[in-house]
Amino acid sequence: MSKQKYKYVCQQCSYEASRWLGKCPECGAWNSLVEETIEKKTVAGIQKNGGVRPEPLAQIKPLGVERLDLGMAEFNRVLGGGLVPGTVVLLAGDPGIGKSTLLLQSASYAAQKLNKVFYISGEESAQQIKMRAARVGLDNSNLWLWSETDLDAIEAEIRESLPSLVIVDSIQTIYSAELNSGPGSVSQIREGTTRLLNLAKTLNIPVIIVGHVTKDGMIAGPRVLEHMVDTVLYFEGERHYQYRILRAIKNRFGSTFELGVFEMKNEGLTEVTNPSQAFLAERPLFSPGSVVAACMEGSRPLLVEIQALVSQSSFGQPRRMTTGTDNNRVNLIMAVLEKRVGLNLNFQDAYVNIVGGIKILEPALDLSIALAIASSLKNTPCLSGLAVMGEIGLTGEIRGVPYVYKRLQEAKKLGFKCCLLPAGNVEEKVSGLELLEVKTVREAIDAALA
Repeated sequence: MSKQKYKYVCQQCSYEASRWLGKCPECGAWNSLVEETIEKKTVAGIQKNGGVRPEPLAQIKPLGVERLDLGMAEFNRVLGGGLVPGTVVLLAGDPGIGKSTLLLQSASYAAQKLNKVFYISGEESAQQIKMRAARVGLDNSNLWLWSETDLDAIEAEIRESLPSLVIVDSIQTIYSAELNSGPGSVSQIREGTTRLLNLAKTLNIPVIIVGHVTKDGMIAGPRVLEHMVDTVLYFEGERHYQYRILRAIKNRFGSTFELGVFEMKNEGLTEVTNPSQAFLAERPLFSPGSVVAACMEGSRPLLVEIQALVSQSSFGQPRRMTTGTDNNRVNLIMAVLEKRVGLNLNFQDAYVNIVGGIKILEPALDLSIALAIASSLKNTPCLSGLAVMGEIGLTGEIRGVPYVYKRLQEAKKLGFKCCLLPAGNVEEKVSGLELLEVKTVREAIDAALA
């Protein structure tokens, strides 16, 4: 009888070592190496391609695919128009953010049009899922609930029942008895994802799996998990805010720049068809430090409120805090305001916030952040009905931004009267909207705080 061999695998980056180490040499994580048994397994399912030869791109026939409607236009938008048959989607997000509710609502809608939909949960019992379904008003006989964690049983049932859609919540709870490591380990996550991927491709069944996130907001488990699936979605939002944001980080069948906005209510998640109006609903008028920014998320224009508070620092080193945008970018903008405009911010605390819990990293947000800081410092409100867009360079110049016409149309639709934008960055005039074109940050401050 041969002696059993072991290896130590990092649960963060899947680095393998022959002995236990306190710190992973690859990713630097502490106490992340877990002992696993070395198993010699034959790779199943790999066959020769049957004599298929390389073909010229022009001679390959396009594949006509009808996407699956999940009942929510915002969800379909992020997926690229719907769910492609045979695709594997990874949905990640913080605990309690609403991932299970979103998928349960989508599964119930899809079950109305499809033969059978499987909702497999390794974290809740079928009775618990039924309670949540009753709370949001869902009751569908084609939606099958199953509380199971055994990967072999799940695979056998899918092959026998052939459902039209499979949802697994979550991949960290699924395990295979063939592996000695526990659920959630690198080996179990890789094995579970590989077999679900094989099922999706061979049976042409779309599969959505839920993934946990770490305290840093990254998907838990090895990075290879994101490379294996076709689409990676992040469900974001502050638990104390009612709005939720769905983003595509990877999408083989659509754009990764799309954004879906939802609102959490007692009856579940509802779509926000006009996010700009929702984000500006409680905006204070004629308030110093408040500026409306016209930004883009994918193909969707958004108007969001930027708030800044500048006050005298009580410490030797002033504080710089941001919520919803890049802190380093704000520091850069403040440096430009000091050097190029002459604003004294050396001994001022500065706090910048994007209202509504949304996160935006677009460079076109620069000018609105600068105006909000200047407005708070001078205690002077900006012009009434003003929307702002523009990127700031280190020399104080205002650079052009793309999709100006879409931004202007969104501003006009919400009743704004004028827009501050980079000089010469006007693709087409919009009737009823006054355009204030500026070349430098100093010109922008003089125009907006007049």
